[in-house]
Amino acid sequence: MKYNQVVEGHFISRPNRFIAHVEIDGKEEVVHVKNTGRCKELLLPNARVWLEKSENPNRKTGYDLIAVEKKLSHNSILINMDSQAPNKVAQEWILNAKEVFPKVTYLKSEYTQKDTFSSHEEKSRFDFYIEYEDISGVTKTMLLEVKGVTLEEEGIALFPDAPTERGLRHVTHLTQIQKENIVQNRNNECGILFVIQMKGPTSFSPNTKTHPSFTKALSEAKKEGVGLFAIDNAFVNDGCVL
Repeated sequence: MKYNQVVEGHFISRPNRFIAHVEIDGKEEVVHVKNTGRCKELLLPNARVWLEKSENPNRKTGYDLIAVEKKLSHNSILINMDSQAPNKVAQEWILNAKEVFPKVTYLKSEYTQKDTFSSHEEKSRFDFYIEYEDISGVTKTMLLEVKGVTLEEEGIALFPDAPTERGLRHVTHLTQIQKENIVQNRNNECGILFVIQMKGPTSFSPNTKTHPSFTKALSEAKKEGVGLFAIDNAFVNDGCVL
């Protein structure tokens, strides 16, 4: 995925989750933060950050904060903070991951699935609905939910960085749908893709310390056959590379 004009700056402060103060070319600018998460371990005073310049002259903020440098003991890594990036990266992955989806025939984003597992007519929306042919030519489908990962500790990518009831609901619902698929002997699958928004971690793990219920739900999902995937990507000058 590509960005337009990208510039470097240095982080100053973040008065709320939507904006930050950043020094760009010696001038303090108010910028939009493309991630409403806490990110306290990343946005430290004087941290190097990368921003995309807006092409809209009528915007209140002229830049979007999209990436930050995290200092490690012996080196540093660049972390993409753009919460919209994981779905763009995921779409590229779906269309190129031939070992998972040999031939994609239909792809829809923001797919609404009617919840048949509750007494009220609730609906859940998942990031992608995929129809594809496997290596034998059999048509299958997959509901795929995407989670962006920006937390790294000692070489391990972790999700979530804060308790996420919404994420927990997604995992639980996908597990229920997967159970129903098996009972009904359908060629329908469910999956969760963790997009690690950096290059450097050697493994991925659910963050048990932060949200033990999420870890438990993810383990149950794996046991019931929900596909779990994790891919990392390097942030470069103008975008992210799988």
